[in-house]
Amino acid sequence: MNEYIKNDIYRFFEKYTLKKRLFKPLELKYIITFRKAQASKNIFTKCFYRLKLRRLSAKTLIQIPHCTKIGKGFYIGHCGRIIINPKVVIGDNVNIATGVTIGQENRGKRKGVPTIGNEVWIGTNAVIVGNIKIGNNVLISPNAFVNFDVPDNSIVVGASKARIVSDEKATENYICRTV
Repeated sequence: MNEYIKNDIYRFFEKYTLKKRLFKPLELKYIITFRKAQASKNIFTKCFYRLKLRRLSAKTLIQIPHCTKIGKGFYIGHCGRIIINPKVVIGDNVNIATGVTIGQENRGKRKGVPTIGNEVWIGTNAVIVGNIKIGNNVLISPNAFVNFDVPDNSIVVGASKARIVSDEKATENYICRTV
């Protein structure tokens, strides 16, 4: 679990120094507490970190349940309403902006939750729902509504009728400081 936390911190600061460890932004505090709540084996520390996560959730408006599977190098750009379903699987080096909802579709052929690949950038107020797969190296533009599979190396643009644009460098200069 320490490797995950170090990768998360590196995404924020690039260099893992004592000074930067002492002055963490709230988004990073949330991610570190999330990781510790997941990794705790002892019932007392598990309860402590889950309670701390709940308090940070009220402060930051970020709602990511401790049981959500998130890869290393997770980055939240800003505090603000972010809601992620507990069954969602998120890959490595994913950026999420404020206002993002990643949720469940309850009926139809896409009943279920999304699986998000590695090196994905999700823009402000994007909504991703349903049993879909978001590939690697994908950029989802702000305000996009995604309820369909997205292949690797793509950009999703458009609000009501989003479309996919193929691009080998979709997240270049968007996903920074990866290990």
